[in-house]
Amino acid sequence: MIASLGAFGYLVTPGVLMMASGLLLFFLRGAIRDAVVLVAPIAVLAVVWVTPEGSSEPLRWLGYELVPFRSDALSRLFATVFLITAFAAGLYALRQERRNEIPFAFLYAGAALGVVFAADLITVFVFWELMALCSTLIVWLGGPGARGAGLRYIVIHLFGGVLLMAGIAGHVAETGSIAFVAMRADSPAQWLILAGFLLNAGCWPTSAWLPDAYPEASWSGTVFLSAFTTKTAVLVLLRGFPGEEILIVLGLVMVFYGILYAILENDMRRILAYSIVSQVGFMVTAIGIGSELALNGAAAHAFVHIIYKALLLMSAGSVLLMTGRRKCSELGGLFRTMPITTICGLIGALSISAFPLTSGFVAKSFISDAAGDAGLAAVWLLLTAASAGTVLYAGIRFPWFVFFQKDSGLRPPDPPRSMRTAMILMSALCIGIGIFPGPLYALLPHRVDIVPYTGAHVVSQLQLLLFSGLAFFLLLGWLKRTDTITLDVDWLWRRLGPAVYRTLDGGSSRAWEAVTGRAQRGVERLFGTVYRHHGPQGILARAWPTGSMALWAVFLLGAYLIFYYI
Repeated sequence: MIASLGAFGYLVTPGVLMMASGLLLFFLRGAIRDAVVLVAPIAVLAVVWVTPEGSSEPLRWLGYELVPFRSDALSRLFATVFLITAFAAGLYALRQERRNEIPFAFLYAGAALGVVFAADLITVFVFWELMALCSTLIVWLGGPGARGAGLRYIVIHLFGGVLLMAGIAGHVAETGSIAFVAMRADSPAQWLILAGFLLNAGCWPTSAWLPDAYPEASWSGTVFLSAFTTKTAVLVLLRGFPGEEILIVLGLVMVFYGILYAILENDMRRILAYSIVSQVGFMVTAIGIGSELALNGAAAHAFVHIIYKALLLMSAGSVLLMTGRRKCSELGGLFRTMPITTICGLIGALSISAFPLTSGFVAKSFISDAAGDAGLAAVWLLLTAASAGTVLYAGIRFPWFVFFQKDSGLRPPDPPRSMRTAMILMSALCIGIGIFPGPLYALLPHRVDIVPYTGAHVVSQLQLLLFSGLAFFLLLGWLKRTDTITLDVDWLWRRLGPAVYRTLDGGSSRAWEAVTGRAQRGVERLFGTVYRHHGPQGILARAWPTGSMALWAVFLLGAYLIFYYI
């Protein structure tokens, strides 16, 4: 379809259509605006599914061929979940007072779709930077306190864009091609491209941008942010660097880094933000393993993670909106007056814990099975331990401290109908995919030969869940959080860096002043000496008697004659 439209086809790609709907929303109000918010993602999803697989006709640019649209199984999978989430998040945000948030969010979603369908590196880069710009604006719309977080966010992502552009330039110089195909990280150019991708994925040590910025967005903005940036990074890693073994190590670091900081956190949305880092770490590890089963696992995990993470953040956003509080130590007992929010939050927690009959169960096992099939026993053990950690911080700790635990005395009602409907929709998807995984498996890029509901798999997962639950309640006193600050790696450039700069700046200023002061005094003495001798009253400037001058001339002439004859 796209190719058959010729030059006009570039204007009807899913990404461009989604961005056009976002631009249109700036000018609409009332029921018409709400209708466009709900209809646009569904209409674009229909375009995705009626368009046959293949690429658009290349567009000549500076001697290179741009291919801005390529439809295949992987792009269709990610586009489907992106648009489902855009619909649900738009429904959730219908009552958002900041009227510009949804338009910017749809622009953001369109840019993410542009990356999903891009078949050349230049198109990837253009939409990559548009994503950074639109997501920054969403962070800034969170309120006055989000200004600093948004500035740090855009600086980090612009730095990532510089890395990516430098890598693309080097890659083009080496190969003469801008085609976006699988690469190996065997040259500085490919390493730079990989680094640019990993920064957006939230790879350590730059992961701190994610829990720093996402919780500062509005109660609805965080839902949009959770869906696109890190998952497009997973997509480009799937396309660009499958089987790159360094990704196994980096992914495992992300997994345990996210778990550790999520356990230490008190802010409910920062807990879920660190959870994003940990869960993306599972996907990065799978991409590093590189087998078909592992790549299927990364894609399937990304699909279900977008849905249950959006659900968890919707429940957290509902609590934030209705109570005005975000710290676990200030919450509790909300199940009494927020039953729908509580149930939906529990479904999201069960899904991220991979409880049987939920979406997490039918997707997360791919990755650990792939590690076992590849003979990576240590990786398998670490992923199993990480799964238990996930149950602790997200599956039990988040809902326990927010909805149960002590009675905080708060009695807020459930949020407005549109927000409840969005949470119920995402909950239904979590359960529906868990019970009927076939449609998800049909979307995966490689053939699936796995049966999720075997006796051994169900029993082993239930054992993991039960022992994790037992560990939680045994450690309950230690897991309770107080009003503390958890230092992350970003402390190095947010606090230590400026402190070191101020120290060095002050020391260098004092040293410069000392050096310039001493030099100035030396110059002053020199000019003083010259002035004393050559100034108007200096010894060499005064008038001398003729006789004395004649005497000096005779003396000098005599000295000359003596030296001459000697």
